[in-house]
Amino acid sequence: MALSPSGLFISAPRKSSGKTTLTLGLTAALMEQGLAVRVFKKGPDYIDPMWHQAVTGYPCYNIDPFWMSPEKCQDIFRTYSREVDVSLVEGNHGLHDGLDLEGSNSGAYLAKLLDLPVILVIDSSGMNRGVAASVLGHQQLDPDVKFAGVVLNQIGTARQRDKQAAAIEHYCGIPVLGAIPRTANIQIKERHLGLTTIHETELVSDVVSAAANAVRENCDLELIRSAVGKICLPDAAPEQVTIKQTTIRIGVARDKAFCFYYQQNLNALRAAGAKLVFFDTLQDSSLPEVDALYIGGGFPESFLQELEGNYPMRESLKQAIEDGMPAYAECGGLMYLTRSISRDGKTCKMVGAISADVEFQKKPIGKGYIEIRTVPGKGWFQSDRTIKGHEFHYSKLVNIGSEIEYIFRMERGVGVDRENDGIIYKNLIATYSHIHSDVVPEWSEQFVDMAFRNRNR
Repeated sequence: MALSPSGLFISAPRKSSGKTTLTLGLTAALMEQGLAVRVFKKGPDYIDPMWHQAVTGYPCYNIDPFWMSPEKCQDIFRTYSREVDVSLVEGNHGLHDGLDLEGSNSGAYLAKLLDLPVILVIDSSGMNRGVAASVLGHQQLDPDVKFAGVVLNQIGTARQRDKQAAAIEHYCGIPVLGAIPRTANIQIKERHLGLTTIHETELVSDVVSAAANAVRENCDLELIRSAVGKICLPDAAPEQVTIKQTTIRIGVARDKAFCFYYQQNLNALRAAGAKLVFFDTLQDSSLPEVDALYIGGGFPESFLQELEGNYPMRESLKQAIEDGMPAYAECGGLMYLTRSISRDGKTCKMVGAISADVEFQKKPIGKGYIEIRTVPGKGWFQSDRTIKGHEFHYSKLVNIGSEIEYIFRMERGVGVDRENDGIIYKNLIATYSHIHSDVVPEWSEQFVDMAFRNRNR
């Protein structure tokens, strides 16, 4: 085994404690010191990885121990850590949050699996020496987790900072690596699906710069660098991915309304031989010359008037699907392809390729991990097994046509109607379920193959 770059796992007792802010700031600060940094994201998330990639210049890869085998999690982390000096993994939710009593898919489990020390980010507003109890509890719940130290966030006064730091170092035996004051005022706006995307945030560089300043001025970078763990990589060179040679072109909707794509999914389509051609549903008047379509998730509900107003694009999409062009649409993409979307008393026309309408609700309809069983013989996606993925949608389909067929049966989760998901129409599959190519590698291969066969036909 050869020792290679260093790594850290950044987590917190609960969500919205400041993990992403610290990760962005620490990344930028380390890069200022001449280090190449890559960030990975635990769990299902599209928005945080956009921010990480904007800072590092490297694609952010998702690692999830619910979807993936332990070996796959390690393989993804080790493979892409080769390119950089420091690898950071940002957790999701709380460090010990998970689906079962043992925490088998928790951040703590993943940190141990990747052998990474944990920085625990604590929103310590309203606390004093009692913050040590929280840290101590996190240590004792799983003594095998290695802690690099604690970063206090939302500190009100120097006195509060000193009391908290003294209590943690005395009772917990780990260092306080930094204390970011409330006056730092770094905030990425949130909405119903999480943080706003980089496409919707003006002055992204200002947000990142403010985060970097907060870390540089209030954290001990040298102490943090001394706490990172070494990543052990196999001596052998990583396996080279063979890219098939085809002339298939897949049109990918990528704009403010549709931007939820796992980097691995795009990589997998390219590896299967597809050239990806990006188009803008808000600005472009027609589809580019393509053989298939991929419309990911996003926020169509935030751009209803703009989507409705681009009639030429809606008609271009509808005609392509009616003509049998293979297409795959997830969540936001599914909603866009229906007849209409209604939200807050307003209804806007959409593509109309799917005989259903969308209604938004005040609370999530489907949220969390899902398991779906494919229906053999339905659609171009011909796997016959249970697939793990996730869903997160505030909308539901209504006025669904009686002719609608489905490719997925819900074993866990909601989907379209708690029993089914994956609407099939001609060569279109449209689903609320998000799946990942590292979990379902045949998805990309069968998609490209269908496009190839359809074009030749």
